[in-house]
Amino acid sequence: MSSFAAVLIGIHICVAGVLAANFVYLWMHRPSRGLHADASPDDAASISVLIPARNEAENLQRLLPSLLSQTHTPLEIWVYDDRSTDATAEVVASFNDDRLHLVSGTPLPTGWLGKPHALYQLAQRATGDWYIFLDADTELHHPEAVARWAQQFAARPTPSVATGLPRLRGGAAWLVSLVPNAMLTGLPWPLVKWVDAPSLGALNGQFWMLDAATYHTHEPHRHVRGKVLEDVEIGRYLKSNGVVPYLWDVRDELTVYMYPDTQAAWRGFRKNAYLLMGGHPLAFVLLCAFYTSTFVLAPWVVPWLWISVFGVKVATDRWNGIAWPISLLAPLSYAAGAVLQIDSAWHHWTHNVSWKGRSVAARPAPEEPASQSESG
Repeated sequence: MSSFAAVLIGIHICVAGVLAANFVYLWMHRPSRGLHADASPDDAASISVLIPARNEAENLQRLLPSLLSQTHTPLEIWVYDDRSTDATAEVVASFNDDRLHLVSGTPLPTGWLGKPHALYQLAQRATGDWYIFLDADTELHHPEAVARWAQQFAARPTPSVATGLPRLRGGAAWLVSLVPNAMLTGLPWPLVKWVDAPSLGALNGQFWMLDAATYHTHEPHRHVRGKVLEDVEIGRYLKSNGVVPYLWDVRDELTVYMYPDTQAAWRGFRKNAYLLMGGHPLAFVLLCAFYTSTFVLAPWVVPWLWISVFGVKVATDRWNGIAWPISLLAPLSYAAGAVLQIDSAWHHWTHNVSWKGRSVAARPAPEEPASQSESG
């Protein structure tokens, strides 16, 4: 056996170990476990749900009813209409509920990208004790979902920030299925609280939860205002300030409908893939080579590693409820992931990365803190 083959086998053993450890960790961090149905509402913290929305009319018609049906009180919902060209504002206004608030967006200040700016503006208005940050393409499954999260958050170690892995749905499952695969194999979550390195930390921007006092102490969205991969950067920034990220299994409470088709998925992942692979030419080359060797080339070098390639993909797909036929496309999915990384790198290097009609190339941060004046 060659040294290269031995290294590949060792890497696959480590990947399987990380996956197994994360499955156990997530089983221990399910909000539905230990839910006390008789918890007193008088003791409930007030919660603000903050949602950035740019051309999200269709998604909000699914999300907002699921939020307005929540039993947790007190609850307020804030939506930032980030200069949408569709009926986003009209959809929000159509819900006649005092808990729902719409903020009309203004032009981006120098140095800010859209999502950090939207959520920062909402956080200045929110009055809750705790903040839940949700993407507009999510949907809550149960009226007690927020109550479950609140009880889990109340029992958290402090200081900490909670994030979660929801169920993923939508088009392009053969490509989107790489998201839970990467999150479950790429970071050993049981070690996050024990290892001080900020690089061993992240958030999933689709859902995360933080108390208002900690948010306003550290102002994470101001800190990452020019970052495309703002959720990962916030997780690392908060951890560097002693706020430890915890990952929850929120499949029972939350689904994300990421992309309608392969074309949209490719465009969406293009803006992030290069940054996830280091965001620097040297780091990208090394990490892309590592990924390609591990998941694309390895089974051709050591044939029995096909068992590992398919086994890991089947495990993460089944955990997320993704259909069996998608798992059979594992080699194609992994190969597409490698091509996507190269495509993303090229577009970043040529400053040709856009999303929803805006360039999302990282902007230089302003010398002075941006104005906190409210918009809309």
